[in-house]
Amino acid sequence: MTMTTKFIAIIPSRFGSSRFPGKPLADIAGKPMIQRVYEQVIQAEEEAWVATDDERIASTIRAFGGKVVMTSADHRSGTDRCAEAVRKISRETGIHFDVVINIQGDEPFISPEQISILKQPFLMEASTGIATLIQQIHRKEVLFNHAEVKVALDIHGNALYFSRLPIPMVFKSEESDWLKKFTYYCHVGIYAYRTDILEKLSALPEGLLEQAESLEQLRWLENGYTIKTVVTDHATVGIDTPEELEIIVAEGIDKYYSKR
Repeated sequence: MTMTTKFIAIIPSRFGSSRFPGKPLADIAGKPMIQRVYEQVIQAEEEAWVATDDERIASTIRAFGGKVVMTSADHRSGTDRCAEAVRKISRETGIHFDVVINIQGDEPFISPEQISILKQPFLMEASTGIATLIQQIHRKEVLFNHAEVKVALDIHGNALYFSRLPIPMVFKSEESDWLKKFTYYCHVGIYAYRTDILEKLSALPEGLLEQAESLEQLRWLENGYTIKTVVTDHATVGIDTPEELEIIVAEGIDKYYSKR
């Protein structure tokens, strides 16, 4: 694979949220959250677009000079929104994009380095169809937190399974010792997909494993797709509630933008 691979970063963003309505436009130290996400992403990929179904978000993006594409309000997931977005952007620009990078719109502290390293499998191996980031777990509080998604790997660094429970269990060992006896990884929810694969993923019906764990990526594994993983040392800070945002602002935004 040559360096001519054409990437595009798409940030799915919707206004509605049961726990945090209007989250993309929430103020973080004088800028809306979606602008801070965009500004982080564009440091690693200049072809960056926000995909939304809400004119309030679209107007905000245009106001600071960002690129935005309007998409349907009926999508099941950010993956589906990305699939529609790249089709529309390709038609509008006349550019064929080989790989789509999907960055969540509530990750204002994403590191540009994370996006850069996620590109590497596509530049190194033509066979890479889907890639995502993972991070080693060092704390028991993370390992046993159901909100933190864990991933088991094969010997080639491909995902075998994702779960909200620790996988694997260390048989005949106290849970407090598991991290000493096995290297566990948690999932960092940033994806990249070849465009043709993305189209196929968006057409798949919901899977049984996905329903059980409420994890979209299990739909892909259940249908036989391979997900390459890339290890990152950078933590991510997603914002799900107004209370979490208040804590971040109170502690100081510089803390979250510093290298870690």
